Amino acid sequence: MRVVSLCPSNTEILWALGAADVLVGLDRSSDFPESILGLPRVGPDIDVDVPTILALHPDLVLSSLSVPGMEKNVARLDAAGVPHIVIDAQSLAGVFENIRVVGRLLGLGGRAAEVVAGMQARLDAVAGVAGSRQVRPKVCLEWWPKPVIVPGARCWTTEMIRIAGGESAFAHLDVRSTPIEDARVPEAAPDVILTSWCGVPHERQRPDKVYERAGWADVPAVRNRRVFAAEERYFGRPGPRLVEGVEWLAGVLASG
Repeated sequence: MRVVSLCPSNTEILWALGAADVLVGLDRSSDFPESILGLPRVGPDIDVDVPTILALHPDLVLSSLSVPGMEKNVARLDAAGVPHIVIDAQSLAGVFENIRVVGRLLGLGGRAAEVVAGMQARLDAVAGVAGSRQVRPKVCLEWWPKPVIVPGARCWTTEMIRIAGGESAFAHLDVRSTPIEDARVPEAAPDVILTSWCGVPHERQRPDKVYERAGWADVPAVRNRRVFAAEERYFGRPGPRLVEGVEWLAGVLASG
């Protein structure tokens, strides 16, 4: 089978299944595992080039709706008659189901079950420790700094934060993600702020800039110097490596 992946999380699902060798093309942002780095690229994950995809003669394209703007890709693939399946998740359960779906498509249902079970076991281990804490810090995760964009109730990160021992500052918003006015963060008074800016390499994240924002000096996270760069690849990609984000965050929250 020849497969083209249009976002990093899909690519990483194939890696977890031991099926990265079926890939013949990738979006520009896919950067893991190392073995796929030399494959042809079909454009940015929010603006792929359909003729380039067709030239790779895929049997299957794994598209996505995990980032605003990806709906354009889906419409173009449909219009061109490209065989594809949308791999989309709003929750950890959704991520698990996506892994199972891809596993079934590739005849790797058994391996998919093993991957999901392994992820669940690691999450349960974190929850078993974090759940005993009486104080649950309020956590604000930023997808983008200007304007500040945060995840809401319908995002897997809300569950990640809860499993790690915290509460998402904007879990009451019935959205996947949304821009907010800067003043709403001081009102929410988070104990921890995480920068996980989409598309920005980890080494270029600047959590220190959060301390300089006007009107934020009294935010508990700022006052207590509890602003951290969270690896976007472990938080923004709804795939198997989210577990690593939960484990990292649990350590951060426990250290406070």
